[in-house]
Amino acid sequence: MIGYTTIGVNDMERAKTFYTDLFADKGAKVVIDMGRIAFIGTKRGEPMLAVCEPYDKEAPAPGNGGMIAFTASSKEEASALYDKAIELGATCEGAPGQRIDDRFYGGYVRDLDGNKICFFVFG
Repeated sequence: MIGYTTIGVNDMERAKTFYTDLFADKGAKVVIDMGRIAFIGTKRGEPMLAVCEPYDKEAPAPGNGGMIAFTASSKEEASALYDKAIELGATCEGAPGQRIDDRFYGGYVRDLDGNKICFFVFG
């Protein structure tokens, strides 16, 4: 259902490197690069993450309560993605762990521009 989601960034090259490195094991690459906006994913027609310099030329600002959640195939993969994000310069917003009884496992970080992201698995 989701085609892509967009986050504002301060440095396009830094953001492209962060997200392509973070999801390299899933085959992520810059699929479309239009200068001030780039779409990162595996191929056209699949969900993508777009990083962009805001159109109004104002500073990007993460939303209050906004978050992007990326699925993982296992708790181990969710933890590995969290660890890789931290290694790439993200900051911790909640170490990986079991949440909501046994139904949800997730780890939370803020990327290099302060956008909150989660790596999770249900069950």
